[in-house]
Amino acid sequence: MATEKFKIPVSMLAPMIDPGQLGFEDTSELEPLAEIIGQERAVEALEFGLGMKSPGFNLYVSGPVGTGKGTLVRQMVRRLAQAAPAPSDWCYVNNFQDASRPLGLSFPAGQGCAFKREMASFIESLRRDIPGAFESKKYLDAKAKLRDDTEGKKKSLFHDLTELSRVRGFGFEETPAGFGLVPLKAGHAMTEAEIEAMTDQDQQDLTERRKVLEGEIREFHVRIHGLEKEAEQELRNLDRQVVASLLEGRYETLRRTYPDLPAVSAFLERVRDNIIHHYKDFLPREGPTIAIPGLEMRRPDLTRFLVNLIVERDPTDGAPVVDESHPTYTNLIGKIERRAHMGVMYTDFTEIRAGAVLQANGGYLIVNALDMLRQPFSWDALKRVIKTGEVKIEDPGEFYGFSTAGLRPEPIPVSVKIIMVGPPIIYHLLQAYEEDFGKLFKVKADFDTEVVRSERQDRQYARFIAKLCREEGLPHFGADAVAEIIRQGFRFADRHDRLSLRFSLVSDLIREAGYWAKKEGRAFVTRSDVDAAVTHKRHRSNLAEHWIQDEIKEGTLMVDLDGDAVGQINGLSVHQLGDYSFGRPTRITARTYVGTKGVIDIQREAELAGMVHSKGVLTLAGYLAGKFAGSHPFAMTASLTFEQTYSEVEGDSAAVAELVAILSSLADLPIHQWLAVTGSINQLGEVQPIGGVNEKIEGFFESCSRKGLTGKQGVIIPARNTKHLALRREVVEAVESGHFSVYAVNTVEEAVELLTGVAAGERGLDGLYPLDTVFGRAAQRLEEMAQIVAEWGEGEEQPSGRIITEP
Repeated sequence: MATEKFKIPVSMLAPMIDPGQLGFEDTSELEPLAEIIGQERAVEALEFGLGMKSPGFNLYVSGPVGTGKGTLVRQMVRRLAQAAPAPSDWCYVNNFQDASRPLGLSFPAGQGCAFKREMASFIESLRRDIPGAFESKKYLDAKAKLRDDTEGKKKSLFHDLTELSRVRGFGFEETPAGFGLVPLKAGHAMTEAEIEAMTDQDQQDLTERRKVLEGEIREFHVRIHGLEKEAEQELRNLDRQVVASLLEGRYETLRRTYPDLPAVSAFLERVRDNIIHHYKDFLPREGPTIAIPGLEMRRPDLTRFLVNLIVERDPTDGAPVVDESHPTYTNLIGKIERRAHMGVMYTDFTEIRAGAVLQANGGYLIVNALDMLRQPFSWDALKRVIKTGEVKIEDPGEFYGFSTAGLRPEPIPVSVKIIMVGPPIIYHLLQAYEEDFGKLFKVKADFDTEVVRSERQDRQYARFIAKLCREEGLPHFGADAVAEIIRQGFRFADRHDRLSLRFSLVSDLIREAGYWAKKEGRAFVTRSDVDAAVTHKRHRSNLAEHWIQDEIKEGTLMVDLDGDAVGQINGLSVHQLGDYSFGRPTRITARTYVGTKGVIDIQREAELAGMVHSKGVLTLAGYLAGKFAGSHPFAMTASLTFEQTYSEVEGDSAAVAELVAILSSLADLPIHQWLAVTGSINQLGEVQPIGGVNEKIEGFFESCSRKGLTGKQGVIIPARNTKHLALRREVVEAVESGHFSVYAVNTVEEAVELLTGVAAGERGLDGLYPLDTVFGRAAQRLEEMAQIVAEWGEGEEQPSGRIITEP
């Protein structure tokens, strides 16, 4: 069979872009791109989710890194936020009924700061004016009059008591313990001798009168105490009248500033009552005081009147957009801070801090799914916010079992649209294992990684380059450089009919090309600068590839690139090292002999095979059994291995190579070593597409070019992989010059004939394959093996853990 019919035309090996068809000389002529390229599905989902106001319609934005999902989300959210009204300011204030439960106050945007400022000014003015009011002449005169009136009443009571005592024959004398009663005789105090000289009856009468008088004295003390209490109450009333008079105008002015906010009016009423009843806190303290630096307005006795503005809005800014890059529990929900003073930790309502949810209240909150799920309690807290529609700021120490007496701030109602950005796998895991996720995030915006190429997409790519050049001060790109960037866009997509939407990769390539253009002193970026960027990036990353290719060239890794060999074939594998992947040829060998064990995969026996690779070997075993075990038992043992590989082999892309190696061994026909093959198969013998086709071709080309291209060398790939071709320029040029070839096959038969130069063979009317074909020779050998087994009666036990094909 002629090999030319299987050669892929040069035009299909890599997409070619004609700079002349782009319609511009350089990107300075283009209008910068304002929209996102090729994400119509995601844009539609975002528009729906952001516009939907019903509960639970939060968004999960899904897609690989570098597809521009974060940029698009922020653009759309900010556009909607600018057109929305600014939400409320929020403050925490003291709860005068229970200081451990601070109250939340809501204000129209911008008024929270004004309220805080007015309250501070209000209290400061009282600190200044209340002491002055208590030092005024009017107050001092009124206070003196109260004191004089009280002293007059005390003197009148004492005078009455004195007269009563005199009438009853007693007077007062001063003793170390106070005043005592002294019996009188003829207006003079009686001596002890005179008292003893009295008769018993007179002494008893004196004692009775003393007891009665002592009762009157006790009543006198009660009345004096009552007068003092009455005086204190009258003085307090006077003080409160002074404070109330001083407050009246200021309080009424402050209250009328917020007529439509009942909660604020109620708070101000409690502030007024507290000031009137605790006016002494505004008076200078007697004795030494302890000053806390920087806390002039935060004296412990006046802190209760402060306003803690936790969320402040600008009325002209629209709705808030908060992008929380570190979504810990406290950063999301908020926290209650503590301060240390003289070795003591304390807190109050002024130490409450708002988190991202409160900052985004009335707007949009953007969080990264992986970052949030890594943080303890964050996901549960976010769920609770969505379910309850309120934020409750708590001490996170309680979640760890440390219960301390602290604040319980009043919950604040929230209405926020949450946009969670993350990879698709997290979305699927949350859907499967988090029962509430589907109820809370009802909108999924999926970002694609590639878009079908068209003239419009080429133009948008060019406008994207123009935008990046203007934003970052890069030299503008000439049309030939833009064409090369578009060509690399095909390469990133691994398709020659689609462009990559992984704009992080494209942007980095644009920046690197601009760097090399500047280094060469060029005003515009040319194609050679883009080529230099690609080459240098590859050179920075391909040290491992360089080592492997050197070892192949030196013969340390044994790979034949010329000649023929039976049961030996060049397979192709891809190595993924971070952001860099490369292909390399690997020798695959097969040996067949009499037995009944079927196909033994040495990689699996050594536990160096992945599940997909094992499936590929089982599939090719099924193909062999179906092809040759029709009229006699399938009496064969075949061993397969990847030579000089010492790590796990995964994937089924070597199935075609392994099958051809077994057929070569059975038919005793050599395989062309100047060819390498890749491809998966099914049990019908159809060659299926595989991944990494560009890297595999380029890896074999690198090995061949290092040893010297002969013109015969080439790679066989599945025909269904043709659309994925976007080969490097040097490979395309080698094919164009006839020094290298790329073939495409649809069936195992085509691959066999290319690799052996002998027809695969078709069954004749007698059900047999021609003896001069690969399948004929293989079938003949299998029949001989079956006869040997029948003659010798060999029946081997099937070992466990092996891949076995039975007839």
